[in-house]
Amino acid sequence: MSAADTSYMKEKPVLSLLLSMGIPMMLSMLINSLYNIVDGIFVARMSEDAMMAISLVYPVQNLLHSIAVGFGVGTNAVIAIFLGSQKGESASSAASQGILLNIFHGLLFMIFGILFMRPFLNMFTSNETVIVYGMQYGIIVLCFSMIHTTELSFEKIFQSVGHMKTSMISLGSSCMVNIILDPLLIFGIGPFPEMGIRGAALATGIGQTTGLCIYLLTSRIRPLNLQFKPQYFKPTQNICRRLYGIGIPATLNMALPSVLISVLNILLGTFSETQVLVLGIYYKLQSFLYLPANGIIQGMRPIMSYNYGARESSRVKKIYQTSLSIIVLILLAGTVLCLVVPDQLIHLFSNNAATITAGRQALRIICIGFAISGISVVTAGALEAMGKGMESLLISCLRYIVLILPLAFILSHFIGVGGVWHAFWITEVITAALSAFIFYRQYQAIA
Repeated sequence: MSAADTSYMKEKPVLSLLLSMGIPMMLSMLINSLYNIVDGIFVARMSEDAMMAISLVYPVQNLLHSIAVGFGVGTNAVIAIFLGSQKGESASSAASQGILLNIFHGLLFMIFGILFMRPFLNMFTSNETVIVYGMQYGIIVLCFSMIHTTELSFEKIFQSVGHMKTSMISLGSSCMVNIILDPLLIFGIGPFPEMGIRGAALATGIGQTTGLCIYLLTSRIRPLNLQFKPQYFKPTQNICRRLYGIGIPATLNMALPSVLISVLNILLGTFSETQVLVLGIYYKLQSFLYLPANGIIQGMRPIMSYNYGARESSRVKKIYQTSLSIIVLILLAGTVLCLVVPDQLIHLFSNNAATITAGRQALRIICIGFAISGISVVTAGALEAMGKGMESLLISCLRYIVLILPLAFILSHFIGVGGVWHAFWITEVITAALSAFIFYRQYQAIA
């Protein structure tokens, strides 16, 4: 592997480089968030019980996604750091072992997920219709676990060498297949069978399979600057330690929202099932806002990892500041939407007047913290890119567990359900201040 293959990561102007790598991922994330919204709209047309079911299964899906993406982030960072240090063979070993280990993660999750799906649903509802829907949807989704983890491994590997357009095409194709198949399989249009909520799950699995096939085909037609030789797939202590050293904290970072949602579902259930539904709708809408921001983060990671490996400290700081500026602008746009048209946003998922009223209150309060949350989001991604997994995990723990849960319980006791929503923005303000402090301490160590 020649140095010229990736040297542009420390030579090209930061803003143009970040946009060239971040915009394809932004578009991918926007398409993906569109899928999440469209999927919810079609399921909601079945019934609110069906929408409730996928809201309850969402933390399980998110946990699987978190494991795959989190470990993929570790793989991405290790590959890019090795490339920045001009260690091509080590980069190839990291890519090969990352794929193998993530396939194994998917297998374990499928087995345990299917075994414990019903007990998990029983924790949140006694409505048998919701439980049946949740089982039908969840088990089919889990059967595609290994395909999903493998697809996401390839996504992060392609991103680590700067092939963002391939990721955009793969993710976009996956989502479009899903969107097209959703109404056909849910409602039985034309020659397709009417499968109900099972159809929504099957459409998701077929979309993931499509994405994986595109990566495999592309890697055959236009091979990466990484080698996948049999000897590279044999796990080694050094590579595995580095992959898991970043991957485990990154996985926990992504899994913590699932824990938060599950705990808040219990708390909100003490008020009404409507509030539980509002939380599920909020996270569907949130994906439309934060996934584009995460697209910039995905573009930022390999650039920052490469420059960190190359010891380009001033460039690392500039990458951080530029990414932060872009993401704050994205989150400000989301704030305006939630303040101006909250009813229309909730109406996408429910026609129930009580749900729309409760959702309006939630969105207008939560969105106060959107822009300031950009500091925490960028800092966590930057620390992962620098191999500082535990520091990144600390930020996520503050956002999703340590601060928000006690605040939600305390404030809800005094001011009712609105206290849960106020806990979101208060947490973001505190975490942002701590995140900025953590990043600049780490930066001083390499400056």
